[in-house]
Amino acid sequence: MLHILMRSPFQMDIMLLIDFLRAEDDLVALQDSVIVMVENNIFINKLLSISVNMYAIKQDIYARGIQGMVSNEVNIIDYVQFVYLTNKNKTQMSW
Repeated sequence: MLHILMRSPFQMDIMLLIDFLRAEDDLVALQDSVIVMVENNIFINKLLSISVNMYAIKQDIYARGIQGMVSNEVNIIDYVQFVYLTNKNKTQMSW
């Protein structure tokens, strides 16, 4: 399943998303949600414990100036790769 995270973790119930995730799910962070992927924060540590495949949109990371802070466990992708993930995952949920 593909989970598309678009909002800041401070503007949504991120713990509900984390509870809903299963191992091997794909999670893409874009827009304000890319801050979830910053290394050594409570959210990324919980995501790492679930073993989901984590992705973040490069343009959004750079727009927020956090390019040097993103966890090495996160795959940084562009919009073409995001489209690939949407095609790969027939079931999707936006958060």
